[in-house]
Amino acid sequence: MKTKSNHSRTASAIARYGVSVLALAATGAMAQEAAPAATDEVETVVVTGFRNSLQTAINEKKRSTDMVDVIKAEDIGQFPDLNLAESLQRIPGVSIDRDGGEGKQITVRGLNSEFSRTRINGLEALATTGSKDSSGGTNRGRGFDFNVFAADLFNSLTVRKSMSAEVDEGSLGATVDLQTARPFDYKGFTMASSLQFGYNDKSGKTEPRGTFMISNRWADGKLGALLSVAYGERTVVEEGANTTRWENAYSASNVGRFESFSTDGGNTFTAIAPCTANVTNRNCNTTETSTQNPALTGEAQKISRALHPRIPRYNHFETQQKRLGVTGAFQMRPFEGTLISLDGMYAKFGANRDEWEIEAISFSRNNQGLPRTDIYNYTIDDKGTITKASFNDVDIRSEHRFDELTTTFTQGNLTWDQNWGERFSTKLMIGSSKSVQDTPEQTTFTLESYNVDGYSYDFTDMTAPKFNYGSNNGCTPDQACYWTYSSSTASGDASLIRLRPQQVTNKFTTTRLDAKFDLTDTVTIKAGVSTKKYNFNSIEFGRYTSSPLTRDENAAGAIVTEINSNIAKYSQTVSVAGNTYLIPNLDLIRSTFNYDCNCTNSWGTFTTNSTNSSSRTNNRVASETDNGWFLQADFSGEIAGLPYRGNIGTRQVETNLVATGVVGTASGFTVTTVERSYKDDLPSFNLMIQPVPSVYLRFAAAKTMARPTLLSIIPGGGSVSTTAKTITTGNPALDPVRANTLDFSAEWYVDKDTLFTVALFKKDIKSYIQQRQTSGKLSDYGYDPADFNEAADAVYTITTPVNTPGGELKGYEISLQKPFHFLPGFLRHTGGIINYTNVESQIDYYTSATATTTTRANLLGLSPKAWNVTAYYEDDKLSGRIAFAYRDGYLSQLNPGSSADFWGKNETFNIDAQVTYQINKNLTFILEGINLTNEADDRFIAYNTVQGNTAQDLLYDYSKSGRQYYLGVRYKY
Repeated sequence: MKTKSNHSRTASAIARYGVSVLALAATGAMAQEAAPAATDEVETVVVTGFRNSLQTAINEKKRSTDMVDVIKAEDIGQFPDLNLAESLQRIPGVSIDRDGGEGKQITVRGLNSEFSRTRINGLEALATTGSKDSSGGTNRGRGFDFNVFAADLFNSLTVRKSMSAEVDEGSLGATVDLQTARPFDYKGFTMASSLQFGYNDKSGKTEPRGTFMISNRWADGKLGALLSVAYGERTVVEEGANTTRWENAYSASNVGRFESFSTDGGNTFTAIAPCTANVTNRNCNTTETSTQNPALTGEAQKISRALHPRIPRYNHFETQQKRLGVTGAFQMRPFEGTLISLDGMYAKFGANRDEWEIEAISFSRNNQGLPRTDIYNYTIDDKGTITKASFNDVDIRSEHRFDELTTTFTQGNLTWDQNWGERFSTKLMIGSSKSVQDTPEQTTFTLESYNVDGYSYDFTDMTAPKFNYGSNNGCTPDQACYWTYSSSTASGDASLIRLRPQQVTNKFTTTRLDAKFDLTDTVTIKAGVSTKKYNFNSIEFGRYTSSPLTRDENAAGAIVTEINSNIAKYSQTVSVAGNTYLIPNLDLIRSTFNYDCNCTNSWGTFTTNSTNSSSRTNNRVASETDNGWFLQADFSGEIAGLPYRGNIGTRQVETNLVATGVVGTASGFTVTTVERSYKDDLPSFNLMIQPVPSVYLRFAAAKTMARPTLLSIIPGGGSVSTTAKTITTGNPALDPVRANTLDFSAEWYVDKDTLFTVALFKKDIKSYIQQRQTSGKLSDYGYDPADFNEAADAVYTITTPVNTPGGELKGYEISLQKPFHFLPGFLRHTGGIINYTNVESQIDYYTSATATTTTRANLLGLSPKAWNVTAYYEDDKLSGRIAFAYRDGYLSQLNPGSSADFWGKNETFNIDAQVTYQINKNLTFILEGINLTNEADDRFIAYNTVQGNTAQDLLYDYSKSGRQYYLGVRYKY
């Protein structure tokens, strides 16, 4: 599977942006001082700010026995980046995925966010958000969304790449530890604040961002309290094109979407015979001899086998973000050897999104009983893709969707550290966190234009397709007479008034007790027990006006008459990519018809329920209780005069699952609950040895595991046919993804500011999880056959996630961070960080549930190559840095539909920068820029096996969100 690459633009961009930012810093530096003569004595470099945070991080890494990377706050309440994910990408092996130009999720050493865990103040937590559909939509997985939090709320970030027994299980990629500030981090009264104004060049809006922190200690330093607050607003505008997928004209139905074709520019048309008899005819192959279904040959066959976009469209998103974060901490040392810490955290991330599209909807339907499309002026490339064509009888849709999105995160935890003498100590941690991702309104409203002639698309340039929407009734899409609002399906799809409120709740409750005993001066025994309960609750409602199982999202009758009497009144004019058209005016429609009342009023029925055939898939509940213990020995000493230290131990954990889901049948639906338990023994070993004082060699080996997503193990989410003896369901019998891991690193600590690292890693992934079709009894998947009036031994064809063979993951990392204080003049204040990661891992994928052969391709989420470079300048007044981050394209989803093999994302190259100037010891000026390349969110769809289609970089979604700038001041006391 290939993805686009453009290294030449990457190199030129580095040169261009690097020179400009460093020149800015250099100009300021030369204004302050002239370069010393060659005979002058070189001054001592003052280590502050960003360089100080790098130096502290090096010390943390050096002291650790495990393989870790650390990022520390530059100053009081000042994290190096605006977003935690953007900080993480500076760590070797870590790549990020951005949403709206802002970092959201991470991939560590080729393993996507589902394989990593995040702890806040030592306890596992999960924060999730919603996003546009092409970026994954509502997050119902285990991947952590870092954009929920402002980075200023934290003072350190640690990525643990190797496992030790004392670290909680659940990660194949990494364990990410986020630590908020505490009062004992500071000597006494401390206060810091900042105020900035941000400008986005796509939205054209200027909005505020601010932080405040205050901390103090009393009673001779035995009591302390801290409060920090961060708030920011940001409007993101994304604009581009989308196809939803690509399809064959005959792959979705036996009838076919194209009725005729023309080879003379639309003057004369030749009919394309429909296939209607059986599944074999879906391919319209040349072996068909039935008189009812004549074989397709020549141009008719070529057109019918070629891929066309399923719903080609322009789209436009306007997201209004508001991010609030509050942390509080109280600490006390009432007695010698006693430290009690109480931490609390609250975060609220709102991202209300307006979305509008103009699209050709008829390419996505079966067209049975409806006018089919005529195609002419078409171009079919050598990969079997209709890249350019004109059409008659095309249905055009104008769509306006609004999502009210809010994530609310809360956490509270108590930590009691106690020394019981000189050799024995304990740590008790009790805490709970809760993330509620709420979408109280997700409404879609549409207008239609049926049987339009002269529609055309041109995907010659996949990043900038061109559309022409023809005319209807002598009108164009920017005129009301082009559109209608319809509840009838006689001419095509009826207009929608779709209501889909939903909510996802993730809650962790943890109790953990660890003990440590210094057996000798060189051996320490550690042991601990823990219990962690994870509750997951996914709810979705939908608008249905008849029985609970009958889908009816079509327009209400009374509304149809009112809107059609004045389309102009109930629509608004918008422009996307230079095209002007009308969309429904959702604000006016909401206020007029009160469709969000969850009631029946004079305009129609707007009630919602969670048991209809569309919504019940996302109504699932699960409770996962993990009971574990560990035993570990830490050791140190010398071998032949060479210092060493390490640990060896084992962790055992029992996972207990209770999961409930809804599955529909022809006569109704059933709610099913299953229970399951499994155990894992996870030994681990870490060793560090110093062949010379400045060189550290580290080796690590461990068994690791990552639990499957709860959505994949919850029963239900599909349907049962007692007639066909088929069921689509989750699989509570899924095992975790388990792996044996080996890690080696060589670290050269040249001096206190300089670190050069080479790391090798290998993971033997024992199994993977894919959707497959198998045969089995209902009881094997948690169902009671009596609920379906079936015998206990009745055999069904079951489509469900199953464990399939995994594969080997291996790779290496190279990293160097170095201040250039050996250079003359102002250049002695410069420095840089550079790292490069190369990962290989391929999986044998079943590209459909019924496939009997496999396709070998990269592990989902894996970018084979990734690198980042940070160049900085820092003296006692002026500080500037610029960060370049590159990531190879990667596959993101298997079997996305329409017979496609994969969805994926093409390469990304991002540049962020910051310049600060210290006006005096209390006041600092700040200028920051994010996504300075205006990098596109460029997603593709790939085919390998459908009717000879081999296109692997077809447009799925392409949009840009603009550059973000911040200007402001920071004050500290």
